[in-house]
Order: sequence, then structure tokens, then C-alpha cells
Amino acid sequence: MTAPKSRKKGMMHWIRQRRINKNWQFYVMLILPLAWYFIFCYMPMPGVILGFKKYMALKGVYGSPWANPWYKWFQKYYQSPYFARTISNTFILSFSSLLLGFPLPILLALLLNEVRSKGYQKFVQNVTYIPHFLSTVVLVGMLTCFTNRYYGIANKLIEALGGTADNWMQVPSLFRPLYVGSGIWQNMGWDSIIYIAALAGVDPQLHESAYIDGANRYQCMWYINLPCIMPTVVIMLILNSGYILSVGFEKVYLMQNNLNMAVSDVISTYVYRISLLSSNQFELSTAIGLFNSVVNCAMLVLVNSIARKVSDVQLW
Repeated sequence: MTAPKSRKKGMMHWIRQRRINKNWQFYVMLILPLAWYFIFCYMPMPGVILGFKKYMALKGVYGSPWANPWYKWFQKYYQSPYFARTISNTFILSFSSLLLGFPLPILLALLLNEVRSKGYQKFVQNVTYIPHFLSTVVLVGMLTCFTNRYYGIANKLIEALGGTADNWMQVPSLFRPLYVGSGIWQNMGWDSIIYIAALAGVDPQLHESAYIDGANRYQCMWYINLPCIMPTVVIMLILNSGYILSVGFEKVYLMQNNLNMAVSDVISTYVYRISLLSSNQFELSTAIGLFNSVVNCAMLVLVNSIARKVSDVQLW
């Protein structure tokens, strides 16, 4: 019994080696992204120790004395008047983007899958994909121009309908709709790609059997296509839940001004102010970043545990 097992193992090893040799170009292409992740994501990790120290520039991160008590900077952030504002604003923006932006790519993929004209399908895909490639600066610039009080197309339309023009970017109540809505418009088409790929793997015989039984296209979409891609949907939901307190800095900072600061000040912009603009509190900013990462990790574990109990789909 030992010989056949060893022979089978040797055969599998030979097949894997042959596959690697045949597709070595793809493995070479992995070098740059892996190097990027290693340099910018893994190498800075030991720097979190700064959140537990009293930093002195001359002694460096590792030579600086430990903070007393060790949770000093976490306590300082908790007692800060900005704690409740930054946490609530970050959570509201992130949760709103997830709640409104997560189902729409799924719906778009399901609808595109039902389009029979390949030319029209590709046209819609291209139109919805293109906004993803706009830079954040260009996107915010477009928002500023479209919502400008004097020449913005949105205000011109409101005035034509008898309304009063206003500078939307300076209205606090409009900051969150603008942020969430522009994010959905920019990423909806790109996020639908993975669901379109999942729909391509649905067995056509399921549809044929359903049509024979009298089902229409909408029933096939609801009872066949959606359940078939549900594992992919659950995995993407678990992954997205790990970013619940990670609102992108660039877009918020570019849309932020003194008039909407009460609803636009998030964790990332607060960390930027205290670490680089005002007091150079590197220990406090590191502690806040570590707190943010721990909460995101906890959310990822929690959602994965719920998914494991509710369904058979899970990350681990």
C-alpha cells in the first residue's frame, strides 16, 4: 500500500511542477503585488508598538520609554471630545455605504445576465465600469462642479423647477448622501464583475428545466440565479464587514470643509490632523489606528461566525 501512495504523491508533485514551469510568467507577475503588500502592509506592523510608548525622536521608536500606564493613549482618545464624533461619523458613512452599496452590484449583475443582446450588455458594462477608474480628486472635482451654487447643473435644474439654489458641499445634511451616492455610482459596476463571473458558472440545464415547468425569467432569476451565487455574496459580505470602520481618507478629506466638519470628521481625518497638522501626537495616532484595526478584525470574526451558523459558507 505504501508504494502506490508514494507513486501517486510523486505524480502529483510532477504535475504541479510542470504546471508551474508552463505558467512561470504568471508567477513572475505576482512579484510586484506581493512586494507591495510586504513593504507597505507587513513591514510597518512592528510600528504599532509606538501606541504603547512615550515617543522621543532622538531615541527612536524602540528606544523610547514605555507609556505609564500602557493604555495611556487609548484612554486619551476615549476621553477626547472627538471620540464620539469620529466613531459615529465613521460608522454611519461605512454602514450606509455597505447597506446601500452592497445589494446594487448584485442586482446589476442579475439584470445584465438577463440581457440577450451581447452588444447592449457590453455597452452597459463599459458605462458602469468606467467611473471606477476615475481618481478621487477628479470625482470630488466633478461633485463640486455639479453642485456649485452658481453654475452647477444640479442647481440649474432646481432653479428651473422653481427651487432655490444652494452650495451642496457646504450643507452638512447633504454630505453623507453625496459621499455614499457618489461611491455607489463609482463602484457599482466594478463590484458587479465578481457576481457576473459567478453567474457564468450557473448550469444552463437548471434554467431549461425551470422553463419547461413554466417558470418565467424573473422566477429563474430569484429561485435559480440568486441562490447559485449566494455563497459568493456571503463571502463578499464577510470581507466587506472587515472594513466597517475604515472610511477612505482621500475622498472625505477633499469633501471636508469647516461647515460640514461636524458630520465629515472621521477617524482617518482626525488621525491626520493630530499626527501631521497640529500637535504631532504620533503615539495617539498609532493607538487610534490599532484600535481601528482591532474593531475591524472583531467585526470580521463576528460576521464570519454568524455566517457559519446561518449557512455553510464561511472564510474559515
